[in-house]
Amino acid sequence: MDITKVTRPARKLLKLKYCGAVIVAAGTASRMGGIDKVMAQLAGEPMIARTVRQFQDCDAISEIVIVTRENLILPITGLCRGMDKVIAVVAGGSSRQESVSLGLNALSGKVTLAAIHDGARPFVTWQLIDRVVRAANTYGAAAPAVPVKDTIKVVEGRVVKSTPDRATLYAVQTPQVFDFDLLRGALAKAKQDGAQVTDDCSAVERMGMSVKIVEGDERNIKITTPMDLKIGSLLLEELP
Repeated sequence: MDITKVTRPARKLLKLKYCGAVIVAAGTASRMGGIDKVMAQLAGEPMIARTVRQFQDCDAISEIVIVTRENLILPITGLCRGMDKVIAVVAGGSSRQESVSLGLNALSGKVTLAAIHDGARPFVTWQLIDRVVRAANTYGAAAPAVPVKDTIKVVEGRVVKSTPDRATLYAVQTPQVFDFDLLRGALAKAKQDGAQVTDDCSAVERMGMSVKIVEGDERNIKITTPMDLKIGSLLLEELP
């Protein structure tokens, strides 16, 4: 008896959508003890330059907008000379939400996926960026995260109210990547409702959209204090 071998057709991969990145570096660095973290030196290079270069080197990113303080537009523009994906350096707003919206407005009309990244996360890698973009390409919203190691307490009035199961807790990082229209609509709705969201995922979650979590990187730390800057210098010693 003849047995015909039936092979399953290969799964068709989705074509990667055109992705623009908004790098947000407009904060006042109030916890840095007088250090301007955007221009803080890491191995002799301003932190923002190191951050932007990872997006420049990632094939999944097609264009980049940097949102910063008015007085840093010219210095950062100079630092990015030679990075051909950087299409604009614009002034931020009075809040992170507003700064992200201004960055989205500066992206070109080609963009269908938007990656939002903290300029103060200089240890992001192009590999991590690629991983999150590809997840968002499939699911519409994605973010990197790492499991929480400490036990977390919910506290009210300095009294512990509950202890969430640590196995369900993750520390979310950036870049967070979304369908462009979804994110822009979610931020507009948050503004309309007077909602202050702590990250872009929160804005999208308010719209009932699920966010796909992908494996983050423990080295992808956010520089917010002078101690973080010292830790960053140590991380640099371990990098190839």
